[in-house]
Amino acid sequence: MTSSRMGRSLIEEARGRVELVRIALERKLWAATVREAQECVELFLKGALRLMAVEPARVHDVGEVLRREARRFPPEFQAEIEHLAAISTEMAGDRGIAFYGDERQGIGPQDLFDEDDAARAFRNLEFVAQRCTALLSGS
Repeated sequence: MTSSRMGRSLIEEARGRVELVRIALERKLWAATVREAQECVELFLKGALRLMAVEPARVHDVGEVLRREARRFPPEFQAEIEHLAAISTEMAGDRGIAFYGDERQGIGPQDLFDEDDAARAFRNLEFVAQRCTALLSGS
């Protein structure tokens, strides 16, 4: 599969999962919303990198790769790279505890996140989705 085709596939996969995040948010599953939103953001951004013929590392946070490869993107996307990278880093940091909680302190994931956290994760997802969908449309 070509890099471009793989990029399209990852972005389409992420677009399909957005509805799952919306359902988690509606059901007040705050930790699930954060976790699922992070996975979507990761897929969107890895798809964007693939569209630009960049093989993303097998890590959850692609912020540094976005910054390093910014010149490969169209100007409109480049203008948002720093914000996209910051979202990647922030959300990747929440990924593990949104799934497992804080095992050392015995706190479950649902007790670590609240409605504001979930709403912020969903807003971040929407921002990333808009930018990556526009990138896909232009490619």
